[in-house]
Amino acid sequence: MVMVILLQVFFRYVLNNALPWPDEVARFLMLWMTALIAPSAYRWGGFVSIDMIIGSFTKLIGNLISLLLLMLSFFILVISFKLGLDHIKVGWIFNSSSIKIPLFIIGEQSKPLKLAWMYMSLPIGIFLLILVNLELILIRVISICDPLLNIKPDPDKESLEV
Repeated sequence: MVMVILLQVFFRYVLNNALPWPDEVARFLMLWMTALIAPSAYRWGGFVSIDMIIGSFTKLIGNLISLLLLMLSFFILVISFKLGLDHIKVGWIFNSSSIKIPLFIIGEQSKPLKLAWMYMSLPIGIFLLILVNLELILIRVISICDPLLNIKPDPDKESLEV
């Protein structure tokens, strides 16, 4: 993505001849990059959160509140997933304005890319977030059922931070 943006900057400001496709390709890559990295960030607590309130309660109450919030997040993610799938349907109607599949390489005429390929990043990213959310829910349930059990999903970390 950075290389595409730098290419556009070079062509626009050095050669004074902007290319038509780098802006849309960079947006395409940014959406997919976000969809694929967000689940990892969610898994390891990389999103902004205010855990001061949960930390002020006992461990059991804090785990129960976290479980409730994770379940609420699960339902929101499921609704988002359905909306993302609906959004893909619209993407099959519209073509990209500047990204073309280079079929001229095999002797065919180049065809514009359907926007659905860009929109697919949304439900795929949300589906991966749902999987991580289910894992975090299971960890909370286990922590509530057996508070002495210390789940260590990553050997480099002492405990899972949610």
